[in-house]
Amino acid sequence: MLKVLVTGAAGLIGGEVCARLAARGVQVTAMVRKTREVRGNDGAMVPGIEVVGGDVTGPLMGLDPAAHDIDLVIHCAASLEFDAPREELAAVNIEGTRNAVEFAREAGAGFIHVSTAYVCGTREGAILEGPVPEGTRFTNNYEESKALAEALVADSGVPFAIARPSIVLGDHASGEIRDFPSLCNVFRLMARGKVSVFPAHEGSTLNLVPICHVAEGIARIAERFEDARGGYYHLVTNTPLPAADLANGVSRVEHFPDPLVVPPEQFDSASLRPAEQMLLGRMIATFGAYFTRNPRFDDSRFRSLTGLECPETDSEWLDRLIACGIARGYLPSARPGSAAPAGLAHGTPIISRP
Repeated sequence: MLKVLVTGAAGLIGGEVCARLAARGVQVTAMVRKTREVRGNDGAMVPGIEVVGGDVTGPLMGLDPAAHDIDLVIHCAASLEFDAPREELAAVNIEGTRNAVEFAREAGAGFIHVSTAYVCGTREGAILEGPVPEGTRFTNNYEESKALAEALVADSGVPFAIARPSIVLGDHASGEIRDFPSLCNVFRLMARGKVSVFPAHEGSTLNLVPICHVAEGIARIAERFEDARGGYYHLVTNTPLPAADLANGVSRVEHFPDPLVVPPEQFDSASLRPAEQMLLGRMIATFGAYFTRNPRFDDSRFRSLTGLECPETDSEWLDRLIACGIARGYLPSARPGSAAPAGLAHGTPIISRP
């Protein structure tokens, strides 16, 4: 029986990985920090697992390796604050990874590091499944911290595999997502009419991937770890979405506003209300780089290892994401007396987030 320890088990990806592995008889130890609840993407508590408290910022994560019979550590714990100071991200994403690797070493376990496809930084075009090239420039401190953590893992001498999801959104069949990632707030600001313009470069794309594909992919990498060792794997879609469709998705819904897509170099925020200037400025400072580039993530090694193909991330899936956001109250519901949310127009919508 495979025995795994999952860090960040209370998070979106970690919880769903725990749920999938436990459902097929894997012995799962779920490490949490603030909460003892480990839930799958459907919100249900994951049964049949051991939950332990730990903290990646402490030596060996505050755990005794001798007390845990573990074959594999799946390291999901991370700070996702794109614009956090370098030292804060380093404490969790770099030194936290070092502590997790040292636990795996002491436990005699392998190590799966959950990173992000966006360690590609400012590179565009074909992005292959391999180490981050020297000299890569990053658009924020988060990307840099994840790239440095990858290098630490690769140099550790511990058997490893690197899993790189792109922007994780809801389940493909239902659109459901337990927790909305931070990039979703871009769509929410436009849907609520707080931001009326969307600066995006023509040709820029967002790689949006369903949580079901990511969690199942990590589970299969774990089950096939001996074959996966030393590899880098993209958990992505092959049909990335034009960044401008983030705004177009708002206009698809009858009771949402119709934001204006503008090239960043032609945009002047001086014409906006002060409150909108402030919100838009914060949005661009945090996420603007994701609306200016067009990386194309190759996932051939991942598909060869796991046999998985990402389901098509088409307009119907995106409709389900939007409907889920409305039903959950994350996005505005129809005004009294207006049409129901089911009246989505034809076209390509979006919700978004690494």
